[in-house]
Amino acid sequence: MLAAMTSWLRDLSVSAVVAGFVAVLVGFTSSVAIVFQAAQALGATPAQTSSWMWALGLGMGVTSLGLSLWSRQPVLTAWSTPGAALIAATSGIPMAEAIGAFLVCAALIILFGVTGWFERLMDRIPLAVASALLAGVLARFGLDAVLTVKTAPLLVLSMAAAYLLGKRLWPRYAVPGVLLAGVAVAAAQGRLHWGAVEWAWAQPVWTTPAFSLAALIGVALPLFLVTMASQNLPGVAAQRASGYRAPVSRSITVTGLASLLLAPFGGYAFNLAAITAAICMGPEAHADPRRRYLAACAAGLFYIAVGLAGGAVVGLLVAFPRELVAAIAGLALLGTIAGGLSAALKEEKHRDAAILTFLVTVSGLNLLGIGSAFWGVVAGSVALLVQHLRSR
Repeated sequence: MLAAMTSWLRDLSVSAVVAGFVAVLVGFTSSVAIVFQAAQALGATPAQTSSWMWALGLGMGVTSLGLSLWSRQPVLTAWSTPGAALIAATSGIPMAEAIGAFLVCAALIILFGVTGWFERLMDRIPLAVASALLAGVLARFGLDAVLTVKTAPLLVLSMAAAYLLGKRLWPRYAVPGVLLAGVAVAAAQGRLHWGAVEWAWAQPVWTTPAFSLAALIGVALPLFLVTMASQNLPGVAAQRASGYRAPVSRSITVTGLASLLLAPFGGYAFNLAAITAAICMGPEAHADPRRRYLAACAAGLFYIAVGLAGGAVVGLLVAFPRELVAAIAGLALLGTIAGGLSAALKEEKHRDAAILTFLVTVSGLNLLGIGSAFWGVVAGSVALLVQHLRSR
């Protein structure tokens, strides 16, 4: 144990800790409002809403920390954002029946992890298509960073200048420099809003599950499908496009078990992260790919703090201006987007499938309640199939 701790301390770096913080900052501020809406759609009380944040923060933190330390690879988990949007759009489902649906969804995730069905599916996707999928998922954040120049030109351009200067003078600490520059400019402009902070520990609230056919069909099955297709699929693609081969089946099983244990407290669905994971898997986290797992570990610790502190930490994260969060996300992901596009278009035989995957994914297309990441893979797979038939 002492040897392991010594090894972790030796691998630890400021850039890894900052990458973990940025991942949590982006993850929470980009979708925490949707989670609140989902809880309110089910009639959650303020105590139950706080319990949801406790369960989600603790679940993401423990699974990210455990999987990353165990595999020595950056494995970051997240709540199901499209799942939260789906729950928010439901009506007429009582909280108890929704909790029962969360348990059924968790059991399905465990089934697909234990049997290895999901991993076998992922093994059939070429690296070019996986890289194009990753680039398409992340490109939206790069575009959002550019668009924020219209509403906060001084803030965003200052952060961009700090990024370019940092990449030239101290590449390893470019992203920490961008974050500090953004906070300094936002503070000087009076745009850091600390009034929403409520200093109180979150308390778990148990909800006894109930089961109904309506909740099974209307919540459990759609939640499972969007979590696997829109979250876990790009999550695995992000890992493989970054050169990591984390154990997919075991990771999926762990997220399912976390969902099963924490569902009665509001942990509706956990999955592998893609966007925030890319922040921890890029060169900005650490120059040595073998040491980037500590960025995901740092994110796990921040997630646990968010879960335990509840509204206080969420309030601190929400205090950052929207433009600052968008800019830090886009700039931190530039290297990963470029690497994904480079790997996607490298081999000419997969180029058509890769560019189709990228375009469909970046379009934001949503059909049948399933996001563009899934349809991007479908488009790329169809292109590969046609190419295979033509070659025969």
